[in-house]
Amino acid sequence: MGKRESRTSLVTKEAARSSRRWFLLDVEGKTLGRVAGEVARILRGKHKVTFTPHIDCGDGVVIVNASKIRVTGKKEGQKVYRHYTGFMGGMREIPYRVMQARKPAFILWHAVKGMMPKTKLARAQMKRLRIEGGGQHQLCAQQPVALEI
Repeated sequence: MGKRESRTSLVTKEAARSSRRWFLLDVEGKTLGRVAGEVARILRGKHKVTFTPHIDCGDGVVIVNASKIRVTGKKEGQKVYRHYTGFMGGMREIPYRVMQARKPAFILWHAVKGMMPKTKLARAQMKRLRIEGGGQHQLCAQQPVALEI
């Protein structure tokens, strides 16, 4: 490999897309942070020997039972999700328990997003994350492989 050649000649975008697989995770009773870290690793493609930081070589992830994920310690009573509406005094705070009841998928999505790099590539990789609150999913055509964490 010459001085000017890059690793992209070894791993092309087409090869990365053709080897893309989908994984199915059942997160019932699992810890939020540990699951989020593993999902971020799979989305980026760090579990493959052909991992290249600037190429999208990651796989897709389908998560079921997101409403049954757990947190450790006092986080269930103390964790707060904040967002700003854009108006004066528009800071909104939603406690973990309320978010768990309203949008259980958002909790896991938010945790995974925080563990991804803040780049265009990571935003594209996050599109391959599907989260279902219950035990059923609609991605049977992708033939996801069950993965145990």
